[in-house]
Amino acid sequence: MQLHCKVNGEPREADGVWEGESLLYVLRERLGLPGSKNACEQGECGSCSVYLDGTLVCACLVAAGQAEGARIETVEGLADGDILHPVQQAYVAAGAVQCGFCTPGLIMATHDLLRRISAPTDVAIREALAGNLCRCTGYEKILDAVRMAAANARVGE
Repeated sequence: MQLHCKVNGEPREADGVWEGESLLYVLRERLGLPGSKNACEQGECGSCSVYLDGTLVCACLVAAGQAEGARIETVEGLADGDILHPVQQAYVAAGAVQCGFCTPGLIMATHDLLRRISAPTDVAIREALAGNLCRCTGYEKILDAVRMAAANARVGE
């Protein structure tokens, strides 16, 4: 099948897509957007999180056919060219990026949280990030990044 969608604001299409192929595979392998990571392929780690029509989803669990005509936003789409989004800037400034494998999903989850709650409590932050696994950190720098982003950014715009 041919998949037509809007990715990071741009119309995109992919040819030869099998309907059961994951959206994650299409984004990474067919559309050349490697930001979302392929880790667990079971929706457990959050590394492949993207927006699908404004809802945060694990791209590994979305069949490509479900994305026909959809609006998709990836971690690459948060930046404005070479200018990082304030959430991305906060992760760098807080030192919350180690190996970087979990970072795209955590950034997307943080962005999603801050567009819903501009000044989240630590409990709300932990709950929002609960679907994301990181093997390198003790999460404290990640929590610092979310707090920093909340203090410095208006994400909902």
